Amino acid sequence: MATSKIKTGDLVRVITGKSKGVEGKVKSVDVKNHRVVVEGANMITKHMKPSVQNQNGGIVRQEAALDISNVMLVSDGKTTRVGFKTEGDKKVRVAKKTGKTI
Repeated sequence: MATSKIKTGDLVRVITGKSKGVEGKVKSVDVKNHRVVVEGANMITKHMKPSVQNQNGGIVRQEAALDISNVMLVSDGKTTRVGFKTEGDKKVRVAKKTGKTI
């Protein structure tokens, strides 16, 4: 399996779609389906039935998954592409604009 360029906890910016320009941390990554969930981006309304966790039910706003190609990593306040480099025997992610390891 290939290494994902975006990881959970990374700061990313949405570059296309209705949430264009929104920055947030990555909550989860689905490598198999190429999807990410970003805090505050791609908000949807979901109708919830009452349950043990949510006693009242009602309408809940939550983040939906985005395609991983619609987000870019933010490094030093600017968006950048991600590359890979081997340092010794480890494979590390590198910001293409600055050359810094992530």
